[in-house]
Amino acid sequence: MSLTSPAGPIDPNQADNFEEIEKQFAVKVVEHMTTYWAILEKMPGSKLRLTKMDDEILDHFKSEFPDYDLKATINEDEMKSKEGKERWRNFINSYEKKIEDYNFGTMLRSNPSFEYGE
Repeated sequence: MSLTSPAGPIDPNQADNFEEIEKQFAVKVVEHMTTYWAILEKMPGSKLRLTKMDDEILDHFKSEFPDYDLKATINEDEMKSKEGKERWRNFINSYEKKIEDYNFGTMLRSNPSFEYGE
């Protein structure tokens, strides 16, 4: 999905965080969280495969973020820092030609011991 406006394509690297876009994304996130959590209640996440590329993505994630502790609570300040955003952007951009909507948004639990929140 590419973003467009009446003036033409929107460069996501230059786009502001428009409140209406964020609200629309939040609605979609809640729908996905509800569905995903319902699936996780029926089977362990370690056995769940949402795409053909899940294993490749996980291996790539582990190689790019070797310091990430899968059992720890995410440090949002670190994740949203300039360096954190750059690391994530470099990681996710490698899927530009492989996954449709590769950079539309990311949904994650801040702590794997708890259900999705916020």
